[in-house]
Amino acid sequence: MRLTLAFLLFMFLSQASFGQKYSIIDNRAIKMHEEGDELVLRRQYNEAIEKYKASINREANFLESYIKWGRLLLTTGRSKEALEVVERGERRAAKASDQVKGDFGWLKTHIYLSLGQFQEALREFQDIDPILSDDFKRSKNYRDSKDQMDFLNEHLQKELVIKKEKLPDPINQFTLQYFPVLTADSRKILFTKRDGVMDNQKEDIYVSYLGDDGETWTLPAGISENINTYYNEGTCTISADGNILIYTSCDAPDSFGSCDLYVAYRVNGQWQRSTNMGKNVNSRSWESQPSLSADGRILFFSSNRRGGYGGNDIWYSVRNEDGSWAEAKNLGPTVNTPRDEVSPFIYFNNEILFFASNGHQGFGGMDLFVSRVVDGEFTEPENLGYPINDHQDQFSLFITAQRDYAYYTETSYNEGKVERSFLYRFKFPEEIALGEKLIVTQGKVLNSKTGEPVAAKLSLVSLANDSTMYQFRSDGKTGDFMMLYPDKSFSGLYVEKEGYLPKIYNVDRDNLKDQEDLEISLTPIGPGEEFVFENIFFDFDKDELKPESMSSLKRLRDFLMTNYNVNIYIVGHTDNVGSASYNENLSLRRAESVKRYLLENGIKEGRAIPLGKGDREPIRPNDSAENRAMNRRITISIQENY
Repeated sequence: MRLTLAFLLFMFLSQASFGQKYSIIDNRAIKMHEEGDELVLRRQYNEAIEKYKASINREANFLESYIKWGRLLLTTGRSKEALEVVERGERRAAKASDQVKGDFGWLKTHIYLSLGQFQEALREFQDIDPILSDDFKRSKNYRDSKDQMDFLNEHLQKELVIKKEKLPDPINQFTLQYFPVLTADSRKILFTKRDGVMDNQKEDIYVSYLGDDGETWTLPAGISENINTYYNEGTCTISADGNILIYTSCDAPDSFGSCDLYVAYRVNGQWQRSTNMGKNVNSRSWESQPSLSADGRILFFSSNRRGGYGGNDIWYSVRNEDGSWAEAKNLGPTVNTPRDEVSPFIYFNNEILFFASNGHQGFGGMDLFVSRVVDGEFTEPENLGYPINDHQDQFSLFITAQRDYAYYTETSYNEGKVERSFLYRFKFPEEIALGEKLIVTQGKVLNSKTGEPVAAKLSLVSLANDSTMYQFRSDGKTGDFMMLYPDKSFSGLYVEKEGYLPKIYNVDRDNLKDQEDLEISLTPIGPGEEFVFENIFFDFDKDELKPESMSSLKRLRDFLMTNYNVNIYIVGHTDNVGSASYNENLSLRRAESVKRYLLENGIKEGRAIPLGKGDREPIRPNDSAENRAMNRRITISIQENY
């Protein structure tokens, strides 16, 4: 726990609130003591300590000098020395007033807090609480400390069992390494490295790869010459598929302020030159510590710009369809406080936000918190508990998609100043819920005619409410893609590329979950080409479109609006249950329902011709319920006059 100057001054002023008289009468010792007080007001802390020590050397029972000496040691980060001084003074305070005993106990309580000795702090506070004055108990400082003690008492009773482990060599070879992030397969780690603690020592983004043994990391190296430059680059985030990198760069020529956010895209296996994310994201103030959603559509970051609720707040921006970023918005007062909120991390399911804060009730310094999205709103943050949080600053948490490990930065201090920082991890406790299991689907998107890779957009859509949950893109050089999404039922996958027929899947029915080699063939638009128009739903024996069909219908409408010279056939098919004539009529009526939607939404008459083929063209034998379901379908084919 690092104490602020404001806390220091209150600790000195609080003694005056008791209306105390000195415990000795030696004027020379008192004069040295008061000279120490004057030096404190001038922030000459070391000189002040020497005055308090001199006053004690003059008069060994000068209890007030022990207290002020201990307070200065605590405030300057020398907590162990402070405890020794306080215990030395307490041994001489057996016959002191309750006021002095209260001062010693109050100081000792906060020393224990600064050392992370929470049980000792609780016992000390409980011992002195009855002798503290009523006036002091009405102060904000007392109320805040009482709230923290109640918080500690509650959380220590439900202590988590975790084992923190420092990442092995060669990862932690620098003076400072911090803000770890991993790709979704947990085989690539990126972090910020700095060779020293001085501000003039530059930051770079480094990367290391996990070996085939699952234990050994490669020697860290700079991510790319297109990313690391003469300026400072660090605190980055990467999309789940590893193709979008957003990072912080400070004092670059095109910066809007001190530190800005930059974006770089990995194309055909190579990082392209980065660009400033622009005025919608950056400002004249400090922007840093980005966290990108798994699909790369929402960016969270920390900024001290105007319009916030305190020092540093968490903000977010949404990526538009054209790739630009919308104007950043503040996440609001549920998460942000009058103090600092930093280091956001949006989990892979896009529904759980972790962040660090010293504005919510915690154990000391910056604690890690979690807020969950419920009905589109972030909930009241919850402290992650002990010992994930302790008396030190915790930040830069990253939890793997596999939910096995949490990675974070642990910093050591010397007399209140940063000395080293290392990358650690621990098994993430099951007591902290992370939502549904995450599904991984990997594969390639290829041209069905040539077999060449296609750079396509893959959208995972909730069919229940027509909301796009995730978007991914396949690599233009290899066709590779990787999608990561929660195990939620009733969703559709839409694969689209201009100049090609769309490919539409039903995730559950087409068994896309956890596939590692899904090959998606996109067919160039041409006469006679067709595709199955998935996710069009009708009740049994009905031709009215169900609301769950909206996602596919809108995409068909957009396809026709984009390809204005394409005309289509909408072809209805059924299984073989019922008479052939009835099935043909039902299939035609269903195709006409699709046409009617298109006409009502801007598509001109004649561009979509409905046909009903009943059960004449099954794609599977009608020998099982599953096969009959596959035969009940609508297909879209391109007219010959294209």
